[in-house]
Amino acid sequence: MYPLRRNRRLRSNEVIRGLVRETILSPDDFLVPLFVTEGSNVKEEIASMPGYYRYSPDLLEKEVKELFRMGLRSVLLFVKVPDNLKDNRGTEALNPDGLMQRAVKTVKNAVPDMLVMTDVALDPYSGYGHDGVVENGIIQNDESVDILTEMALSHALAGADFVAPSDMMDGRILSMREALEEEGLTQTGIMSYSAKYASAFYGPFRDALDSAPVDKQGIPKDKKTYQMDYANRIEALRETEMDIDEGADIVMVKPGLCYLDIVRDIKNEFDVPLAVYQVSGEYAMIKAASEKGWLDHDAVIMEQLTAIKRAGADIIASYFAKDAIRLMK
Repeated sequence: MYPLRRNRRLRSNEVIRGLVRETILSPDDFLVPLFVTEGSNVKEEIASMPGYYRYSPDLLEKEVKELFRMGLRSVLLFVKVPDNLKDNRGTEALNPDGLMQRAVKTVKNAVPDMLVMTDVALDPYSGYGHDGVVENGIIQNDESVDILTEMALSHALAGADFVAPSDMMDGRILSMREALEEEGLTQTGIMSYSAKYASAFYGPFRDALDSAPVDKQGIPKDKKTYQMDYANRIEALRETEMDIDEGADIVMVKPGLCYLDIVRDIKNEFDVPLAVYQVSGEYAMIKAASEKGWLDHDAVIMEQLTAIKRAGADIIASYFAKDAIRLMK
């Protein structure tokens, strides 16, 4: 006897598949990471991220205008800081005329309606490549939080809509939230990297910003004392709950594809917007495999992005955002 219900009837052609599709990507899903460097008329391709670039502020203006025309209306800014401005306390991060502060103003002047988020972490400014102050081989938590809080305030005063602390120091969300409130910056949001894992997928990003931990005696060679152990699941829920209680408006899981179980756990547990970062290593793997002819570049992009949204992401930070918009059209 043949079945009365044949599930294949709903897969028989593209029209019916589209009509019953459960997960739909749109331009509103994307947060576009942008790398900014000093100089003029600079557009540098990142060797380990083919097709992705660092922009000087003047070309950053052109890029954000193009993004906005495409329907991409949120950006996340990162800066590559010259070596001569790096030190153990990230002093340059607090410069009101620093590269990040100027980048925020550049974007807002070029496209006032563009939502601007800023990376808050010390590693681009650190001579040691760490997200906090290093003393006696230990990343200092509370001292680092004080500096990070000043950094977040500086970004907000420059015009950032959201600050995005990516450092994983304990207590930094509460410190930033209180400081923003006291300054009267009550509309400035916080997107917390709540479940950021000590992942091997960050290599190309660290190339982009020259922010890898230095290989020196007495300096930790990795970030495992503050970023999460990738074997842990329940800890991610605890970290996320603490950030929400401390005032985070959006929480994030990073990286993406290897952590979709964490994404679904957080989505099921908490009623807050959830961001997922499809990181540089994920980008680089697709690029490398497609250049070899081993994968269909465009098909894999859309499959991975759809999987991230299907798992529960409300926001996807992705280097493939422009490609995805092109493919959707």
